[in-house]
Formats: sequence, C-alpha cells, structure tokens
Amino acid sequence: MFLRFFNNLRENQVPVTLREFLVFLRGLQAGIATYDIDTFYYFARTAMVKDERHIDRFDRAFSQSFSGIAEITDAQILEAVDIPADWLEKLAEKHLSPEERAEIESMGGFDKLMETLKKRLSEQEGRHQGGNKWVGTAGTSPFGAYGYNPEGVRIGQAESRHQRAVKVWDKREFRNLDDSVEIGTRNIKVALKRLRNWARAGANEELDLDGTIRSTAHNGYLDVKTRPERHNAVKVLLFLDVGGSMDAHIKVVEELFSAARSEFKHLEHYYFHNCLYEGVWRDNSRRWNEQVPTWEVLRSYGNDYRCIFVGDASMSPYEVAYRGGANEHWNEESGQVWLERARAQWPNHVWINPIGEQAWQYTQSIEMIREIFEEKMVPMTLEGLTKAMKILN
Repeated sequence: MFLRFFNNLRENQVPVTLREFLVFLRGLQAGIATYDIDTFYYFARTAMVKDERHIDRFDRAFSQSFSGIAEITDAQILEAVDIPADWLEKLAEKHLSPEERAEIESMGGFDKLMETLKKRLSEQEGRHQGGNKWVGTAGTSPFGAYGYNPEGVRIGQAESRHQRAVKVWDKREFRNLDDSVEIGTRNIKVALKRLRNWARAGANEELDLDGTIRSTAHNGYLDVKTRPERHNAVKVLLFLDVGGSMDAHIKVVEELFSAARSEFKHLEHYYFHNCLYEGVWRDNSRRWNEQVPTWEVLRSYGNDYRCIFVGDASMSPYEVAYRGGANEHWNEESGQVWLERARAQWPNHVWINPIGEQAWQYTQSIEMIREIFEEKMVPMTLEGLTKAMKILN
C-alpha cells in the first residue's frame, strides 16, 4: 500500500526522496499515526513535503492512494463494520464533544451505529432524500451524504458539506499554491516571506535560551538572559502602474499590494502611469494636484531599499525612449532616463509584470524595459514572485 503511495507522489511531481519515505515508515512503526486518519495525513505530509508549493500535489497523490478510506461506499460497508473498536473510540475523542458522544451512546455506542448501518443497507431499496433513518442524502441520518449528524459516516459524497463526518481530510486547502496556477493574496504572502532581513531591535523582552544556558553554566547559578525580538527589517519601495491597460489587472495588483502591506513593516508606495517620469503620487484621486516630484523620492529613500515596479510595461515605445513621448503630459526627459536613475539609486530592483511571460516578445515596450532592467523582469505568478524575492535578496 505505502509503496503505491510513494509512486503516486513521484508521479504527481512531489520531490520526495527515499530517505524521507523511510522516515515516514519508521514513524508509522513507532505508532505516531495509528488510530487517526487526520493524524496519518498530516504526519505523511510533514514527513514528505518540504515546500508549500507541493502541498496540493501531495493531496492529489494522497487521494489517489487512500480514497477508499476517505468515504465508505455501499460495497465497503461490510468491511467498515470490522473497524477496531479502539480506533473508533480514538476518533470519537478527537472529533466529538462530550455532548455529541452522549448522543451516540444513547444509540448503543459505535458498535450499535455500525450494526444499524449494516441493517439499513440490507433493508433499503433505491435512493432516499431527506429523513433521519435511511441511508440517503440531505437528511439527519448518520449514514449517507450531504446530511447533518454528529456521528455520521459519509457515503457516496465527493466532499463534506457540514464538516461533521468522522472521516474527513480531503479538503485540498492548498490547491492554489502550485507554481502553475493563478495567484491570490495568500499565495503572494508565501512568496514575499522569502524576502527578509532579520534584525533585533527594541527592548530585551525575548528569552535568550542559548545565552541563558551559557551564562548559567559559566556562573554556576541560574542567570536568565533576554534579548530584543527579531523583526523583518527589510525596506521596500513599491511603484505601481495604474490606469489604461492596467485596469484589467486591478484585482491581482490589489492582492499583491495587500500582501506586501501585511508582510513588510517598512513599505513605501507610489503610483505612476505607464512609465516613470518626473512625478508620482500616493492618492489616485489627487494625481493631478498632489504629485510628488520623482527627484524628491530618489533623495528620500536610501539605497538599502528594495525597489519593486509593478506594471504591464505595455505602451508606445515613444513613451519609454523619447522626450515628450508621454501620452498625458509633456515630459522634459524620457521615461528611460528616469528608470535608469531609479535603478542606480536602488541597486536591488525588479519589475513584476502581470502579463504572461509567453506574450512579452510581442510588445516592443516590454522588451525595451526588460533591457533597461537587465532582464530583471518576472511574471506575476508564484514562481515569478519567488524568483523576484531571490533577485532582491
């Protein structure tokens, strides 16, 4: 059984090694996950998944290998009644409150539950909708699908509706963390966590365990040492393209901005349109009367800031290369000049593009900005953001 599980993991491109698989087997032999299916799932995932991006692939492989355990079908009921009583008791302790267990005991315990299930299967003919006795759907019977009963056994249902069945794990909560799928706020946070510069500052409020052990051993008495808490001290300067062709990417850019605000304590942001020129702004509703001179931004933030440009880089080539090329105002200097100044001021920089990488070659302005940024342009995918964080580190 477990060799098939290992093969399914490899077929689903989970990079699990033989050493990790052997650790998993030793854990099972030690009794880490003996009576609880959820514990078995989480133990297997902990032992064989090293990266959040592979969790959904693991879930698919787990489902392929153990789908028969996830739900009891009519043909499996006779096997289900042979489940050891101590296993069912362990499940009850984990999933049911004392009140719910009392309800089950009023039926005669788990043994009575399984006996009743077997009897009803033999009596029932056809599908039953609603009710509280027959094996069917949308009722309060403890057997069937889409119903509500605290001690229910799920039959013939692809997923849990009320999350009350005893055997439930196949939720695939991480299905959107794969490299190849569209990203969301949680996915962006996962990628942004890779950009960190840890520093300790402030009051000594955190226990320094290693320092306490060393000082106690040296002095011969308990000598408690404390230290400042560790914080992410990385500084980020975010330039966001707004308006025009970027309107189609508002949702994903909002998610990126939301994730960045929550991940970075030191975050400054400004807006621009199409390309960087002599003015930027913080409030789009006041972009014409409250612009901040770009020179002021260049002078205000030191070169220790990580600079991130977010935009589709899709515009007329004149807007990048020529004086007066901007489509909304007369620019005394070309966008290329301002972008090169930004690159010089903040050596750790990257351009994130919401347009798929396969389409970049068909837009001349994208190729021009890629050249200005010396190929430091990445797509707005989880893999692209991970690459961006490596560039900025």
